[in-house]
Amino acid sequence: MKIGFIGLGNMGGPMAANLAKAGHDVLGFDLVAPCPDGVASAVSATAAVTGADVVITMLPSGAVLRSVADEVIPAMTTGPVLCDCSTVDVDSARVVAAQAQAAGICALDAPVSGGVGGAAAGTLTFMVGGTEPAFAKVLPLFEVMGQKAVNCGESGAGQAAKICNNMILGATMAVTCEAFALADKLGLDRQKMFDVVSTSSGYSWSMNVYCPAPGIGPQSPADNGYAPGFAAELMLKDLRLSQQAAETVDADTPMGAQAMALYATFVEQEDGRGRDFSALLPRLAARRRG
Repeated sequence: MKIGFIGLGNMGGPMAANLAKAGHDVLGFDLVAPCPDGVASAVSATAAVTGADVVITMLPSGAVLRSVADEVIPAMTTGPVLCDCSTVDVDSARVVAAQAQAAGICALDAPVSGGVGGAAAGTLTFMVGGTEPAFAKVLPLFEVMGQKAVNCGESGAGQAAKICNNMILGATMAVTCEAFALADKLGLDRQKMFDVVSTSSGYSWSMNVYCPAPGIGPQSPADNGYAPGFAAELMLKDLRLSQQAAETVDADTPMGAQAMALYATFVEQEDGRGRDFSALLPRLAARRRG
């Protein structure tokens, strides 16, 4: 396929590179990041999308997505699919989908899970909102960039799934870090705790796959000085999106709200910015109650 790819940062760059390696004709654009090997560079966002079969965007916010959509949708011919892989608010996803559909263009919201490592390895999970024909057209590209793609429903459903998933992730990582810090103070060896919890009812992805304690369990950012696989500020962004969505639909999410408040303090008032979201563990281990 001929693919226009807008947003070539830490996530978009390796995604576009994997598409190019698979033989697709990828024309990329980013205001700052360079094009990866195999991806041709466009002079503008409109140039990147002209004549494309599929346009993929990976952008930092709903506001940026809306701005890019205003720019590129008029430059797209009738028939292509606009597939946004950013994590943004549900309303922005639905507004852009309606805008695209009014112009005769199919739209998907397809946020991802798997982080920078998953983007590079081509093992992302795509949570997709949009029509079945549009999903079917882009599915071969999802299969190059990831290991799983789920059509979650109508426009906005992909963002809804991502927000709910990451609210769970933020809360479970926070309590996993709390549990290790508590175990330290109780004199319980971290390896013994992992051996018990990872095979008991405390089992979770945060514990078993992405353990926040260095030297315990599989390799994770904790073993690399908490250099970010998924940065704490990105977790804060997603938790804020979850609480914005909860307020919009009058959903009671007290654990999500507490996780958001904890990450807000960690990122904005302490040293969490630029560190992995699992770096809550050394923060909690160094503190006392109250």
